[in-house]
Amino acid sequence: RGQSEAIARSIEACLDIKVPLISIIIGEGGSGGAIALAVANTVMMLENSIYSVISPEGCASILWRSGDEAKTAADALRLTAQDLHQLGVIDEIITEPLGGAQRSPVDACKRVGDAIIKALESMDNVEGGVLKARRRDKFLDMGRHGLN
Repeated sequence: RGQSEAIARSIEACLDIKVPLISIIIGEGGSGGAIALAVANTVMMLENSIYSVISPEGCASILWRSGDEAKTAADALRLTAQDLHQLGVIDEIITEPLGGAQRSPVDACKRVGDAIIKALESMDNVEGGVLKARRRDKFLDMGRHGLN
């Protein structure tokens, strides 16, 4: 109850702030609440992460009335970092240490930290209203990139 309103308010708050906003998706970002993560000046994902507004199992149960089609749903959702980068949903893929972030958490955190610093430096000296406008335009344009 009230989840839609909470998601909308979160998106509204993200669109209204006048400071740099960076989202990092690690592991799995899923469900309607994950939409708010996309409302950032820069959205990055660890290379082995997934991100979508619904789980493949949930999508399959809605479309095919069975979770047995989860693999088909996952393919259709295009939820990998590589797919989402191609679609313009995310801006950057952060490479993980060999074997995944869990194999070397310190190295993975350093890579994430370096990516955040780089993103912040790219927004250094950008006026707050400009950051806000860019974030809004980017969010409204989402989904158009990569579909042509």
